[in-house]
Amino acid sequence: MMHNVVPRRSLVGIVDIGTSKVCCFIARPDTAGIKIVGIGHQLSRGVRNGVIVDLEAASQSVITAIHAAEEMAGELLNSVVVNLSGGFHASRIVQSEISLNGREVGDADLNRVLNLGHHMKEPPGREVIHAIPVGFSIDGSRGIRDPRGMSGLKLAVNMHAVTADSAVLRNLNACLGRCHLKVEAFVASPYAAGLSALVEDETKIGVTLIDMGGGTTTVSVFYDGNLVFADSIPVGGNHVTNDIVRGLSTPLAHAERMKTLHGSCITSSTDEREMIAVPQIGEEDETQSNHVPKSYLVGIIAPRLEETFDMVRDRLDHSGFDKLSGRRVVLTGGACQLAGVRELAALILDKQVRIGTPLRVGGLAPATGGPAFATSAGLVHFAFSERAETPRPIRAPAGLPDWRLFGLWRWLRENI
Repeated sequence: MMHNVVPRRSLVGIVDIGTSKVCCFIARPDTAGIKIVGIGHQLSRGVRNGVIVDLEAASQSVITAIHAAEEMAGELLNSVVVNLSGGFHASRIVQSEISLNGREVGDADLNRVLNLGHHMKEPPGREVIHAIPVGFSIDGSRGIRDPRGMSGLKLAVNMHAVTADSAVLRNLNACLGRCHLKVEAFVASPYAAGLSALVEDETKIGVTLIDMGGGTTTVSVFYDGNLVFADSIPVGGNHVTNDIVRGLSTPLAHAERMKTLHGSCITSSTDEREMIAVPQIGEEDETQSNHVPKSYLVGIIAPRLEETFDMVRDRLDHSGFDKLSGRRVVLTGGACQLAGVRELAALILDKQVRIGTPLRVGGLAPATGGPAFATSAGLVHFAFSERAETPRPIRAPAGLPDWRLFGLWRWLRENI
């Protein structure tokens, strides 16, 4: 998954639509790999828990971010790759199988079995956005990386399927359509964040990536170089801010400021002595501010984050991928930058935890190179990689968009 890519495309654009911010990156290939040449980010409006709830407001935020990136790059975009941070369902492994009748497996057989997997039946109102081959088997013999040239009676492939609500996809399409842009591909946020923030060794031995956004926390598990599980929890950093608003009766802007400057989810011995000024809702005179010990603020923040990591642990346990992910956890997303989050995650999940930032992408300033922009950088990796040259290309089945075979192309580059 962490291969060097030599893209055929000269320019790509991505849009990361989140609950708290909208970000647009424009990137070009250069001698060192990939370089960001245009950046635009804007306060997100009309989005709740990763899903568009006000099309007009969301479109205005998106077009403002895109315009800023285009101005910086000196280029105009016609199409973009877009993330999906909400509205997708817990992923699953599905199997498709074809008969070989004892003959050798060829490219046509691979196309046929993968085509079956890509066109699996879904409940009404849901669509497949990722179908990634994670292993082949012939006559029940598992663990086959490349079945071509092998013989047997039946060829099967296990595919990791991520599905999303059709209405969510239609609304995202409509939002970008209002900005006069075509959507090339939808990418689940936890997949994109992993492409950006994980190193190759982690994806091989097993790792859990937790992307802590404003309105959602997404969870993904990578193993043997593949994404094998993805899920989304409708809780994020904005919920912490709202808890502060209600708990201290302070305006939203002041609650966000207090969370950023003084917030923590781990108690310390000085919390009782450190006093924080808390402006009150409706009070214009700052002398009317209340003063509370920092321990009060920590007492509001910590329970929400403990709940979040408890939900992550429960989702992993229920999925059955907790053991497969090993003892590595990588945190990304803006909400993971709160003081003490790394330590709290290690305590609740009982794993080794590090903070993940965008890797292998040039042109990012310190302000846009942190954990909050891991998904955006990952979308750039996806946009380039999906059309990268492969040693042994396989033609897309009729009627299947080329980008849907990205998982196969990546698998082939790594295993052949």
